[in-house]
Order: sequence, then structure tokens, then C-alpha cells
Amino acid sequence: MKILIVGGVAGGASAAARLRRLSEKDEIIMFEKGEYISFANCGLPYYVGEVIQNRNKLLVQTVEGMGTRFNLDIRNWTEIIQINREDKTVTARKVATGEEYTESYDVLILSPGASPIKPPIEGISDANNVYTLRNIPDTDRIKEKVDREKPEKAVVIGGGFIGLEIAENLHERGVDVTIVDKSSQVMAPIDYEMAQIVHAHLREKGVHLLLEENVSAILDGGKKVRLDSGKELDADMILLAIGVKPESMIAKEAGLEVGRNGAIKVNEHMQTSDPSIYAVGDVIEVKDYIHGTDTYIPLAWPANRQGRLVADHIHGKEAVYNGTLGTSIAKVFDLSVASTGSNEKMLKRQGVPYEVVHVTPNSHAGYYPGAAQINLKLIFDKESGRIYGAQAVGKDGVDKRIDVIATAIKGNMTVLDLTDIEIAYAPPYSSAKDPVNMAGYAATNIMEGMAETVQWHEIDEIVANGGYLLDVRSPGEVAKGAIKGSVNIPIDELRGRLDEIPQDKDLYVTCQVGMRGYLAARILEGNGISVKNLDGGYHLYSIVHR
Repeated sequence: MKILIVGGVAGGASAAARLRRLSEKDEIIMFEKGEYISFANCGLPYYVGEVIQNRNKLLVQTVEGMGTRFNLDIRNWTEIIQINREDKTVTARKVATGEEYTESYDVLILSPGASPIKPPIEGISDANNVYTLRNIPDTDRIKEKVDREKPEKAVVIGGGFIGLEIAENLHERGVDVTIVDKSSQVMAPIDYEMAQIVHAHLREKGVHLLLEENVSAILDGGKKVRLDSGKELDADMILLAIGVKPESMIAKEAGLEVGRNGAIKVNEHMQTSDPSIYAVGDVIEVKDYIHGTDTYIPLAWPANRQGRLVADHIHGKEAVYNGTLGTSIAKVFDLSVASTGSNEKMLKRQGVPYEVVHVTPNSHAGYYPGAAQINLKLIFDKESGRIYGAQAVGKDGVDKRIDVIATAIKGNMTVLDLTDIEIAYAPPYSSAKDPVNMAGYAATNIMEGMAETVQWHEIDEIVANGGYLLDVRSPGEVAKGAIKGSVNIPIDELRGRLDEIPQDKDLYVTCQVGMRGYLAARILEGNGISVKNLDGGYHLYSIVHR
């Protein structure tokens, strides 16, 4: 077969390598409109911050190296400008000369990726200090700016993964950074209360965070940024990190079916509406693994998996892509922030009923030096125990726990199964009850009727409407902060003071993180008193209301 691949990096390069491993006879031609066919775009911010000091480390494969090893005809600096489906050819243009020519194909694989969103902000076209970060040339321009001009102030527009990563690395280079985001939180994959941990950490590190603010104009050739509120920010450099859009124009012009957001529609084998044309990576619409709905999730793991899968299907293997779970992680200074599956926002939009538990265990045994608290959130179906998603924020051990839960979701396990996962334990690595087990136990208690909970966003209204909130922490803990209207009875005194608890009010209980609250609830339930526990305790409540 003669197979053309449009675009390299994750999806296209993976497809090319797998195709050659499956057949020495195929003619494989890869087109890339830029210079680089395979680079570590997730590592780009860290080159700016000089965590990665050798630029060549970013180059996963070179044209010469990959071309020789896999016997590929790689044509970089060549853009595909048209797909001619009727005669199964593409029109290619050499970037340097503008020369155009056609190339035939038996199979065409589209992997052009996505491009940064550049909103029509007033004054943006007149500014020479506005940057995006998507490829090696972008990185070179940003790093050259920082190295040569030593900018004092930077404005990062957008609080997603790239925005936070470039903000951190600019800060580490001595730049005073302000992040502007029109949402009420950074990092959309996690929910509001989990994002508050990230907000506090950013501010502790000296990053300025302006939420629910929108950029209305760029002034003085890029020296100032004006917000909708009227506030103006000084800026030696401006970085757009609002998100990406699929590079699907040639697919649209060729009449291939696209989704609402412009991403190419594909079937379970990654075939487009034309069976001879496949598409992979950031240019395609995928199925949400949890709900089966159409969505757009541009991440590196799906692109790599899809590239290999396409090669398998082309060569007759029954390869099926089952959807994208969206498992992701980012480093934000000292924190790791990770998630998998659906968050609360998504489930609410879908109208799916769910339950939530928050647990706050240590990353490893507390008596072993270096233990760090993990804030772990598990979202599940109360009736079936199906796991919808999880989120975690902490300084250590976050990746391990989210990876375990992501694997459990792919294995169709329930929260009941999480209690039974046997995870490697030694004091430097975990506890005898791993945080994943603890989340499973907490969720199982709800499923089995051993516990009823209320959430951080409900408790103030409950107390205001006459609910009785019992705080079972020590007086010393309560003195450092408590929920307004709560009554303190330490848990170790509770059995002897049951007569102080009113019988004519709805009863709720809280502690620091939820564990003592659960124990207190069991004591009260054992004495015939119905009660609900505040999930996550005062710790979670104070994170949101700090």
C-alpha cells in the first residue's frame, strides 16, 4: 500500500513507526509543514524555565533518524493544502518555494494536530510581544525573549495546563507573572473546591491570579493589558493559553464530516466519513469513555494510542478505540494536580445522579519522613458503585492514586472493588490502607447506608435554616477556625454528653477531614440519633472559604 501521513508528533509518528513494524513493503510518506516531525510538546514550558537545559532533549525523533530507522519518506517543510478524494490524491506545497505538486495514496492518515486559539482582542495585531506555546519555534521565541530582554512582567491569558506550566517556568526565571482567566477557577478538569488548593498555592508562590476577568484590549503595542473590569496590567510579554482548536480546514474542504467544534468525526477504527482516510490526535472528535457522548479531548496519550491503532486496522487487525477517559496531570510548583473521568460539572450537564467523597490521607506512612497530604476526590454512582471520576491534589503520590483509579475505571471496577485492590506497601511508599482503599471505604459506607453526607457548599444554608452542626474536634482545633453556628463537643467526650444534643433539630457533624465525623456519626446512630457527616470536614470547607 501507499500510505500518506499528514503531520507527525504523537499520532502521525506513532502510526508511521507501527506501520513499518507491521510491513516492510508499504510505501510510507510523511508530510510536516514545519521543521520538526516528532518533539516533546509537553516538555516545552520546562525548556523555557531551564529545567530542561538541552534543547535537543525535546526532539523525540529527527527527520534523518526516523527516516533511516523506519525507511520512511519524510517531507518536512511541506504543507498539504488539499485532499482530492475522487482521484485519491493530495496537493502538497513546499513552504520554501511555494511549488505545488500532487501525490497519490491508497490510505491517507490525517494528524495535523491543533493550533492555539487567538481571540480577536482589540490591539492584539499591533502587539509584538504576544506569544503562544505549541511547538519548538514558539518555545524558541519565548526563551529568546526571556534570555535576551529579561522581561519583568508577564500576563498569561488562560489558566489551563499550558497556562499554569508556562506561568511557573516564567516565575522561576524571575518574571512577575499574572494569570487572567474568565472562569471562576483554573484547570477546568477539576472541580471548584479542588481548584481552590491550586489557587492558594499559586498565590503563596507570588503568582497574581485574576479570576472571572476577561481581557478586553491590548494597549500601547502590548505594554498594557486592559480587563473588562477596567483594570490595566503592565506587560513586557503576553502569553495566550486559552486553549486549542483542531486544524481541520483541509478535511472540511474535502467534505469530511466534522463535529460541532470543528473536529473531524471518526468511527471506532479512527476512519473518517471516507473509509480510505483516517484521522488521529488533536484534530478529531472522540467518544467520552464514561458516557459515550461526542467530545474533544486533545491529550498526548490518546494521540499515541490512536496512531498505533490506525496502523493495526490498516493491516487487518480488529483494532477498536473505546473512547477517551481524559486522564491528565500537571505540575504546579510544589503541587501535582491530576484527574480522570468525569467531574461534577460534566455530570450535572449530563443530568447524571452521583455521590462524592473527599478523603485526605497521607501519601505514605505518617511516621516515615516526608509524608504529604493528598486531597483525593472520588465521584461515583450510589446504586451501582460505578466510578465516574476522581481528582487529586498534593505534593506527593498523586499520580499513583489517579493512575490506579483510571485503571479501575477501564477495568469496569466499582468503588467496592477499590477496597479490595492490593497495593504495594512499605512506609516510604504508602500506608497499609492506601489512599485509594480509603476512598473506596468511604464510598462503600455511603452505598451500604453506613454513612450519609452533606457537601461543603450546602452546610452554611443548612445551619442558617436551623440545622444543628456538631463539631467533634478538640477545642484547640476549633479555636483556629470553625464553621459559624457549630457547637463543639470533642469526640472523646461525646458518649457522656449525648443529653446535650437536641432531638428536635436535623443533626449534622463535622471534624477536620471527615474521619472523626464518621466515627461520631456511628456513635450517634448507635444511640438512636440520625446524623449526616460533612464530607471533607472543616479542612475542605476552609479551603473554599479561606
